[in-house]
Parts: sequence; structure tokens; C-alpha cells
Amino acid sequence: MAAVDRRDESAVSPAADDRCELLDGPLPVDELRRWVGRPDCGAVVVFTGNARDHSEGRPDVTSLAYEAYEEQAVPRLRDVAAELHRRFPEVGRVALVHRTGEVPLGEEAVVVAVAAPHRAAAFEAARFGIDAVKASVPVWKQETWAGGTDWGADARPATLAEEVPAP
Repeated sequence: MAAVDRRDESAVSPAADDRCELLDGPLPVDELRRWVGRPDCGAVVVFTGNARDHSEGRPDVTSLAYEAYEEQAVPRLRDVAAELHRRFPEVGRVALVHRTGEVPLGEEAVVVAVAAPHRAAAFEAARFGIDAVKASVPVWKQETWAGGTDWGADARPATLAEEVPAP
């Protein structure tokens, strides 16, 4: 299956120069790492959330698939980026990219990449970024494991990015 790039002109915010996207296919982790880097930023932190072979109460997970409410997911990703910049004004570029569709075990399901002048801000901002994406972006995980198939056990109602506590 060929990757479908759902990026559009509005996926890159001209004001903050961020990338907030949903992609159906492997995530371009190295490209995002290079892209967030800027001459004024000495630190780049990249977090990847990878598909694993288990979750709470579900041993032997064999496959994962992600679905998103696309009309809301990309705007929510942009909201997370905006809140990240508000909380960490020294941060340069930010990439928040989530995969949809089937995600083979071991592959990346989500990437948060942050550039900042110094490592402390980059680490804190990246941590906030993934926590806010998980809490506020309408993306759902369906797991298949030895006992059946169902939605992720950690599903919860989405919040707004500004409601996510600081790391």
C-alpha cells in the first residue's frame, strides 16, 4: 500500500513554521528531525511512539491500526503546537505527526520533534508535546491480540491542549 500524504498548504503554519500532519504510511522520522533543526537552535529532541507487542491486560498484540477524526485532528495538532510555543517561547520549529491505518509492530505511530536553543527547553517541550497530543487529538488505536480485537484500553475523552498539565 502506498503512503497517502494528507498534508495540505495549511498543515504548515507560516507564523510558527510548524508541521502538524496525519500520514497514512511510514513516518519520515529522519526527515522531520532534519527539518526542525535551525541555525539558532542547538538542541533537537525527537520522540517516537512505536507500536509494541503488548498493552495493559493484552499480551501478544499482533497488530495495531489508528483512526482519526481528520477534520478535528489536524486543527488539534496545530492547537498543541500553538500551546507548546506559548509555554516554551524559546522553541523554534515543531513537528507533530501521527500515523493512521495499520502500523506494524516496531514502527512509529507518532513523532514529536522539537528544536530549541538549549536542551532543557527542547526536552520539556517535547514531553509536553506528546502528552498533549495523546490527551487532546482525536486519534484512536485498535489492537488485535491473543484475546481478540478492540479499541485501546487507555482511551479517554479528549481535552484541550491548554488543559494539559505542564511536564
